[in-house]
Amino acid sequence: MVNDERVKKAFKEKDWNEIKTNDSWQIFKIMSEFVDGFEKLSKIGPCVSIFGSARTSPDHKYYQMTVDIGKRLTEEGFGIISGGGPGIMEAANKGASLGGGKSVGLNIDLPFEQHNNPYIDDDKLITFDYFFIRKLMFVKYAQGFIVMPGGFGTLDEFFESLTLIQTQKIGRFPIVLVGKSFWEGLLDWVKTTMLNEENISEKDLELFRVVDSSEEAVQCIIEFYTKYLLRPNF
Repeated sequence: MVNDERVKKAFKEKDWNEIKTNDSWQIFKIMSEFVDGFEKLSKIGPCVSIFGSARTSPDHKYYQMTVDIGKRLTEEGFGIISGGGPGIMEAANKGASLGGGKSVGLNIDLPFEQHNNPYIDDDKLITFDYFFIRKLMFVKYAQGFIVMPGGFGTLDEFFESLTLIQTQKIGRFPIVLVGKSFWEGLLDWVKTTMLNEENISEKDLELFRVVDSSEEAVQCIIEFYTKYLLRPNF
């Protein structure tokens, strides 16, 4: 356990008191982000969250596939939730817009890359300071995840959703990885290392699907809800 007096010596008494005060007041900022998210998203209806790289350019095949996925899902009655920024996120919202469906953007204030894209519904753009609140909104108000190729953030969202379902903290919903050539190295390691070390079970590999086309991705969502009741995750 950290010795309070030793920590205080590392700071001036004034600085230490300011740190404790700022931490306490931060609670209200966190609460306000939760309230704003809950109020804006609680009545959006069934949605699918789409994740992927902010760096994917509009001429890339995965950008174009994402537009198609977003459009097809909205035509099936789903809204689309993205991270609100450029790249794959923009493509997801663009597809929703083309399909005439609800287009939600959960943006995050970052020093680089992130700016909201123009395809988000005016009343469905929320900008967060805290990643953990933003990630909760992705899970709480989506009935499925489409995971396109991306970086650390995309992997974070993928593995957190798997963990929540694996530990039964949330009900199961479909998780679809798109792009077999992109994901195969990671999944080979999961199967040959994590599974062989018995850190996961064989059944955990059934918590997600891997596909190579927009048609397959959308079909995975539709097929899941021919077997399970479509309902909010709360």
